[in-house]
Amino acid sequence: MYYIEKRIEISASHCLTLDYSSKCTRMHGHNWIITLYCRSRELNQNGMVVDFTELKRKIKGPLDHQCLNDVLPFNPTAENIARWCTEQVPECYKAVVQESEGNIATYEED
Repeated sequence: MYYIEKRIEISASHCLTLDYSSKCTRMHGHNWIITLYCRSRELNQNGMVVDFTELKRKIKGPLDHQCLNDVLPFNPTAENIARWCTEQVPECYKAVVQESEGNIATYEED
C-alpha cells in the first residue's frame, strides 16, 4: 500500500447553525489547516497515488477565501468539512481539519 499526505492552508469564513447559543453562529473566519491522507494499492500511470497539485485544486480551489456557507451544502463544522474533503478525492481515506490552534476535527473512512 502506498500512502501520501498533503497539508493545505486556506483562509475562509463561516457561521454555524447550532441548537444552542454560541458566538460561532455569527460570521467569523479562520486560517484553516487541512491535512489529507491518501492511499492506493497501485500507483497511477504517472507513478503517484494522486498528484499533490490535484489535491490542492480539489480542496483549496473551492474553499480558499470563501464564505463556506455559500459554497458547501451543509453546516460547515470542522467535522463536516473533514468528511467533505475525503469525498472529493477517491484515494483520500482521512482528513484532519484544524480551524484554530486548539480545535481539530478528524474524519476517517471505515
